Amino acid sequence: MVIDNVDFKKILKIKGLKYWVATAVFLVVILFLDANNLLVTMRLQREVNAGEDSIRKLEKAIQQESVEKQTISDLDAKEHFGRENYFMKKDNEVIYKRL
Repeated sequence: MVIDNVDFKKILKIKGLKYWVATAVFLVVILFLDANNLLVTMRLQREVNAGEDSIRKLEKAIQQESVEKQTISDLDAKEHFGRENYFMKKDNEVIYKRL
């Protein structure tokens, strides 16, 4: 199907069409061709979100560690904590570990 007798100047003279074309070209350049295009921006936003999640997890771990540190303030609590978590023992005893 060949279109003959098409006058592109008449098409472009339609009121506002050139603005729509310019807007479409602008959007294509901004969304896909620019150095900071939409795809790069979305990827960077995902990385930022992953970093923020990591920060939240680490802050929660720090908070838990500080609570544990506060709970083992006296000597008996330190000994109990060491025995349960690190299998520490006295010189004259043997520790059996269940599997």
